[in-house]
This record gives sequence, structure tokens and C-alpha cells, in this order.
Amino acid sequence: MQYCAYYQAQINKKETWYFTATLKSFEHVAFDRTLNKEMGLFEFFVPEDQENIFIELIEYFVKQNIVHNVRKLSNRLQNSKSL
Repeated sequence: MQYCAYYQAQINKKETWYFTATLKSFEHVAFDRTLNKEMGLFEFFVPEDQENIFIELIEYFVKQNIVHNVRKLSNRLQNSKSL
């Protein structure tokens, strides 16, 4: 089984709608979920062949001061013992 790249980032609360709508307009680039609503912490599952596009989008939003603390981590689902 192949797993997606896994990222976490904080999104400014006031800009969450704009960020998620833009991300969804690029089909199949990433699946996003909110991990912590109060902190604006999101997780992203990114297919390997879409990672360059995802990084370009994230870099744009970082420059716009909408996205912060972007981290690429090991995929938490891959490390889960329940799978």
C-alpha cells in the first residue's frame, strides 16, 4: 500500500475559508482536515505526484501570511497500529 506525504500547518482563522476553497479548486492535490480548530491546525494528505503543486500553493500562502508553521511529518496513518 502506498501512503501520501503528510503535512501539518497553521492557517489564520479569518482566512481558513479562502485557503480551503483555493486548495479544493485544485482537484486531487491534497485532502485536508482540521486537527485543532482553536489553533487553526490542519493536516494534509498529499499524493506523491501532486506534492510539487501542493508545495507551490503552500509557499504562496506563506508569503501572503495566511499559512504558518508548515511541517512535513511521517504519515500518522502509516504509523498507526490499528491499520
